Amino acid sequence: MVTRTRISAELNGLRAAVRAGMVGPMPPKALAATARALRGYGPLGAATALPAHRFPDRTGLVDERGSLTFGELDRRCNALANALRSRGIGVGDTVGILCRNHRGLLEAMSGAAKTGASVLFLNTDFAAPQLRDAVEREGVTALVHDEEFAAVVDGLELPCFTETGLDDLIEGADGAPPPAPSRPGSMVILTSGTSGRPKGAPRPQSRSMALPGGILSKVPFRGGGAMFVGPPLFHGLGLTSAILALGLGSTLVLRRRFDAGKVLDDLEAHRCTSLIAVPVMLSRLLAVPGLETRDLSRLDVVMTGGARLDAALGGRALAAFGPSLHNFYGSTEASCITIATPDDLAAAPGCVGRPPAGTTVAVLGDNDRPVPAGATGRIFVDTPARFGGYTGGGGKEEVGGLMAVGDLGHLDAGGRLHVDGRADDMIVSGGENVHPGEVEDLLAAHPGVEEAAVVGVPDEEFGQRLRAYVVPASGGPTADDVRSHVAANLARHKVPRDVVLLDRLPRNPAGKVLKRDLPDVPLPPG
Repeated sequence: MVTRTRISAELNGLRAAVRAGMVGPMPPKALAATARALRGYGPLGAATALPAHRFPDRTGLVDERGSLTFGELDRRCNALANALRSRGIGVGDTVGILCRNHRGLLEAMSGAAKTGASVLFLNTDFAAPQLRDAVEREGVTALVHDEEFAAVVDGLELPCFTETGLDDLIEGADGAPPPAPSRPGSMVILTSGTSGRPKGAPRPQSRSMALPGGILSKVPFRGGGAMFVGPPLFHGLGLTSAILALGLGSTLVLRRRFDAGKVLDDLEAHRCTSLIAVPVMLSRLLAVPGLETRDLSRLDVVMTGGARLDAALGGRALAAFGPSLHNFYGSTEASCITIATPDDLAAAPGCVGRPPAGTTVAVLGDNDRPVPAGATGRIFVDTPARFGGYTGGGGKEEVGGLMAVGDLGHLDAGGRLHVDGRADDMIVSGGENVHPGEVEDLLAAHPGVEEAAVVGVPDEEFGQRLRAYVVPASGGPTADDVRSHVAANLARHKVPRDVVLLDRLPRNPAGKVLKRDLPDVPLPPG
């Protein structure tokens, strides 16, 4: 019998949850079974095995197809694993998943992990050439995809399974737990590609169990509630949240596509206790007419992340949802870096808070030394779940054991981190450094502006000049109004000389603005 003293270190996150009182005490038999599952399948496979051991008859998943208990979900994952093993898929293979948010993604994830295969999460926005490049570069040996992506997948010379195909495999296979593989595979999440070609960031599954303890030390998720996860599960925030919900024994509520009105229906119908949404999703929820009449009385945690949360949007969310908003800051390579609590956001709007236990954050200057509070520098971190390098080779810059995130930021007097922008987004105009985030935050706070993005464009006189892309609300400001607003609030060199009015900003599925896809509109200066 496996005793508590023999439980592997992979259970540290679960132990932290139990100690924090957010998950009820786990009986020794369940703890032992969980340990065996974790050691054999890794956390991706155990994500469905854990709640099935503890709460087999509790509703575990709700999507457009209906609901599954935790026991039903895990049996389906077991059956898929057995079907994949019978087709020769296992240790040394990589299963790619090109799916929206629904049960098929979780079944493919857990089923593949239980064979010992590595799991690669693919961006549903990929065009065919991008998909082909990622599949070849990451060594994908089998692919699971939604039917809607058939044209994108067409021509790939490897086994491909649609959602219907998964159902057929599951129905024709044994739902008993498969034998544990000789070793668990890795989990690979692709970088967002906002500043270049997406790269694979593999992470040994043993490191992923460090995440729950860190998050739960900052965010009071309740076990046994219901969590709506809006961000795509191929993205770090969405995947982490979904695995956390399963680990807590909370009902996971998913939708293939985010529709603000339907999401509010889900929050009411399933009495959700937590909501995970990127900032643009929060903005759309807040814009739904009659939001104040909705019964969201059980919603006590709203966590956002994946993109910049400007102070104005954070204030509106706090006003609408009460002191439940948490701002998660992380990266594909580092996982969770800091989390701002409601108190942090009230004291320092727009901040990303402080690191959880076990994580170190430093803001370094050009001399690789810490800068004073309030001074902007490069953000470096060390986290328990950081990656070990890209699949194609190489990694991130390191200083003294800390890894560069690629962002610029500063610490305030209270030790809270503020992200000022991407290091490669810095605009140098006439010898002056401009952080676009400062101008974007100012514009976003304007009542007539729905969203804004600021970039640098070449200028013969100044080297670079600022160009603002603005989505105005009905009756919103003109280009001259935008320039006047910035001039009244910021230094002269921060005033955009070009202002382009758009109907919407291009974003990836995780809600990040794709600045490279903003239209290159030739405008005269001034």
